[in-house]
Amino acid sequence: MITIQRKPVFAPQWNLGSVDEHLPGVVDVKINDTPRGGRTAPAGSKSVWVPGPVIVGAGPSGLATAACLKQKGVPSLILERDDCIASSWKLRTYDRLRLHLPKRFCELPFVPFPADFPTYPTRKQFISYLEAYVQHFSIKPMFGMEVRSAEYDPVIGFWRVRANDTEFISRWLVVATGENADAVLPEIDGISDFQGSIMHSCSYKNGDDFGGKKVLVVGCGNSGMEVCLDLCNNSAHASMVVRDKLHVLPREILGRSTFGLSMSLLKWLPVRWVDRFLLLCSRAVLGDTQRLGLERPKMGPLQLKNTAGKTPVLDVGALAKIKSGHIKVVPAIQRFTPEGIEFADGRKEVYDSVIFATGYRSNVPSWLKEDDFFSKQDGLPRKPFPHSWMGKNGLYAPGFTRRGLMGASMDAHRISDHIASQWNAKTRHLSLEL
Repeated sequence: MITIQRKPVFAPQWNLGSVDEHLPGVVDVKINDTPRGGRTAPAGSKSVWVPGPVIVGAGPSGLATAACLKQKGVPSLILERDDCIASSWKLRTYDRLRLHLPKRFCELPFVPFPADFPTYPTRKQFISYLEAYVQHFSIKPMFGMEVRSAEYDPVIGFWRVRANDTEFISRWLVVATGENADAVLPEIDGISDFQGSIMHSCSYKNGDDFGGKKVLVVGCGNSGMEVCLDLCNNSAHASMVVRDKLHVLPREILGRSTFGLSMSLLKWLPVRWVDRFLLLCSRAVLGDTQRLGLERPKMGPLQLKNTAGKTPVLDVGALAKIKSGHIKVVPAIQRFTPEGIEFADGRKEVYDSVIFATGYRSNVPSWLKEDDFFSKQDGLPRKPFPHSWMGKNGLYAPGFTRRGLMGASMDAHRISDHIASQWNAKTRHLSLEL
């Protein structure tokens, strides 16, 4: 038997006041027994019934979804493992970072960027935009809540979400932890023998401590290119490992953003034609990148993004440093040595530091007990865009489109529309007497 106690639920260990402060209508749930084989909460844990959706993650995707739901009169509860919103942006990005796309493609629902922001807002400006967004919609995430598991209970028809010592019970679960939740560090022979410093780009802030040092950056995506550029601008001697073929495009073509121009052309032309145009313009603006050790894939940049999710690099100055020799392009790593690196071609180099710009991955498989919608291999929805936002039994996934902030906003609208269609007086006052 499950009964409801309508009283405030205080959580002093979070130092956040009552749960009611974060979601009106949250009530204590006492589980007296488990009917018909239903699952029970762990011993010593508190169970809380949440009338609206539980959103895991207070990044842009989670905030956008909460805002869209609020606009439709649906309350939600956000659980965030860190102590702030947008923790990836606040805690795990480098100082020189800017939005790679123009701000009009990166706005969250209902709130445009300030008019005085530049076309490509800085990291600090984007964080201030998110903080203002949270204030505008009075979104109050519960911080320090690391979700250990989430599982659908078919007996009661609700999701059981366990975070810290509390089990949250809700009809809807919104997985908003994103594609880039955890840093990826590859395993390479001899790495423990290396006497220099090793870090992931998520820990890199600026090049102040690397002046005059030889630094190897492993990875040639947007982060790898920008870290190398920042190192050069701070008098470091940077090398960049390039293992795979990649597309490098100018950030702007003919005075327009490459992305914006692509979106306009795709309204009238097939992808392969737009790809040809982009590559033609890229060669005219940047030259032949293959001569620099940056070989292009046979598949065009947009087609590659659509099929494999691999984002082209938008050049913001690193290519000029490669041309001038200030950034050296090197092959794949064979192994680490105590003093540096042995490369796949047999060459050895001494380095003071190695920075892994090897990307991130979803952490969903580590906590979501579900095998149908999310892939266990990469933690992404099995269905491609535009069908990647909704699973079964009230499961939703904003921000897994591989289409950045614009894709997350599109998902937030779809999810809020779908949940709002189920939200009515009966739902708001649902009895859990089973």
